[in-house]
Amino acid sequence: MKKAKYVAFGMPISDEIKKKHPNYIWTGIPVSPEFKAVTPARTASLKKAFSFNAEKPLVVITGGSQGSENLNNITRLILPELLKFTSVGLVAGRKHYEDMIDLKDYENWDHANLESNFRMWEFNTTMNELMGAADVVVSRAGATTIAELAALKKAVILVPFEVLPGSHQLRNAERLLDAGAVSMVKDSEMMKNPSKLLDEIRHLVKSPRLRADMADRFHEEARADAALRLAKIILGENDERE
Repeated sequence: MKKAKYVAFGMPISDEIKKKHPNYIWTGIPVSPEFKAVTPARTASLKKAFSFNAEKPLVVITGGSQGSENLNNITRLILPELLKFTSVGLVAGRKHYEDMIDLKDYENWDHANLESNFRMWEFNTTMNELMGAADVVVSRAGATTIAELAALKKAVILVPFEVLPGSHQLRNAERLLDAGAVSMVKDSEMMKNPSKLLDEIRHLVKSPRLRADMADRFHEEARADAALRLAKIILGENDERE
């Protein structure tokens, strides 16, 4: 990076680093234009589109396209309690879906009408809509996922997987936690005590004002023009020092 004219970062850069490296620029991470702030009315409409009760809170739990074995297994343990106070959508992931097929017993349909308050997917091709339907999203803490959720303006519980190289998920989550933009339950804490995630979900589901405040703070992290900023750098039209 020493020879680079500019270095683009997906996450904000501290003032100290900016002083040392004026060629470092916070551009944000480009996300699909479908990821944009969701209004309460739109959230209710999306719940209906996924056959959930629009009047009931919805928690969406996702470990990404491949899924998260730990998140899936903890969801299995706490699901009976979760369903006492919220609807739940689980994206089990392509890698782990078959291992979770027993949870389909919770998904009851009467023809095209969902009679239960639970659904599970291997993966959903319209994640912007599924997460947009949620009142609370439980997710890993990868940078792209964070950028998408921030753009959607959602209340989020991040579950960073600490053992990944450089502990980047943990650093991402801790920075946002310090800013009051997200809630966090470390993967190791969740595995030792599954009720920790259950309690955090219950707290957010029952705290609409807190959710709204967190979502506002989180949305400030979004940069809808990230792709444009990067394009300007590549084309030599950049005149920012951020």
